Amino acid sequence: MYSGIQLFLIHAGLFFSALLFALVVNSVFMRFFRTLGIREQPEGMVRWSSTAKPAFGGIGFFIIFLGSFAVYGALFPKHSDPLQPGLLGLLASTGLGFLMGLADDAYNTRPLLKFATQVMCALILILSGTSIHILGVPWADHLLTIIWVVGMMNSINMLDNMDAITTVTSLGILACGLLTFLMNGPRMSIDAVLIIGVMAALTGFLFYNWNPSRMYMGDTGSQFLGVFLAYVGIRCFWNGAGITGEPEAWRQAAMALVVFLLPIADTTSVTINRIARGTSPFVGGKDHTTHHLSYAGLSDAQVALTFAGLGAVAVLLTFVELKFIPDWTDLHSMLYVGYAVVVFLFLYGTTKRTRRPE
Repeated sequence: MYSGIQLFLIHAGLFFSALLFALVVNSVFMRFFRTLGIREQPEGMVRWSSTAKPAFGGIGFFIIFLGSFAVYGALFPKHSDPLQPGLLGLLASTGLGFLMGLADDAYNTRPLLKFATQVMCALILILSGTSIHILGVPWADHLLTIIWVVGMMNSINMLDNMDAITTVTSLGILACGLLTFLMNGPRMSIDAVLIIGVMAALTGFLFYNWNPSRMYMGDTGSQFLGVFLAYVGIRCFWNGAGITGEPEAWRQAAMALVVFLLPIADTTSVTINRIARGTSPFVGGKDHTTHHLSYAGLSDAQVALTFAGLGAVAVLLTFVELKFIPDWTDLHSMLYVGYAVVVFLFLYGTTKRTRRPE
C-alpha cells in the first residue's frame, strides 16, 4: 500500500504531530488547571519533592493514545479492524487503568481496590487474547501474565519517584518495542502506530517533567503506562520471535528482562531492602535506586540522564539481537542475562553503599 519512504514519512509525521499536540495540551493544562491533581497528602506519605505540582500528564497520554487509534484507521483503512478482540481488550484494560489512576489521584483509593483493578486489567488482556505464551501450560502462562501486568503497573508507579525518571525509562522501553516492528514487521501494525503516539506524548510531557519539573504524570499516567508497557512487552518480547520467525523461550525471556530491566531492578531492590528492614514494600519512601544515586552525589537531572543512558543501551542490545543474532544460543543468554545482572547489582549496590541524609 505504501512504499518504505512513504511509511517513514507517515510515521515521522504522526510522531511530530502528536508531539506538537502534547506540548499544546500540556501548556493549556498548565495555564488553566494549576491545581488539577493536587490533593492533600495523607499523613505519613513521603515524597521526594516537597513542592506540590499538578499531576495531569497522564491525561495527555491517554488522549493521544486514543487519537492514535483514530489516525490509524484513516491512514491504513485496509488494515484497520477496530473490532479485533485484542484491540478491544487493550482499549478496555488501558482505559480501566487510566480511570483507576485518575480516581487514585483524586481520592487516594484503597490499596486493595487498586490491586483488584490491576488484576482485572490483566484478566481483560488474557480474555481478549493477549497473554504470555512461553511455558506451554495455559494456566501457568495466564498466571505469569497476571504477575507481569500487575507487577509492571506497580513498578512503573513506584519508579515515578523523581523528575523525568519514569518518562525516560518508558521512552526507552517503547523505542525497543518500535524497533521490533520496524525491523521484523509488520511496519503497518496498529501497535507500531500506538507506540509512536505514546512516545510522542511522553516526549511532549518531558518538556514539563524534566528537572525542575512543572508537572507530574500522577497515577493517571503511571497506571495507563503500566498496562500499555506490559502489553508491549507481551507483544514484542515475551511472545516475540527472532530473525527466523520461530519462538525461542530463552531469547524471549532474556530480551524481556533486558528491555524492562530498570523498573524490575528498582522494584526488586526496594522490595528486598524494605522486607529486610521489616517495613512494607508498598509504603512510599526515599529509598529507591534513583534516590540513592542522588545520595551518591548525582543531581536529579544526572540521575535521569543515567537512566536514559541505560535505556539507550537496551535499545542498542535490542538492535543487535534483531539484526545480528539469527540463532540464539546459550552464550547469548549468558551475555544478555549477565548484562542485566551487572546493572542490577550496580543499582542495588548503591542502596547499600549510600545512606539517606538525616
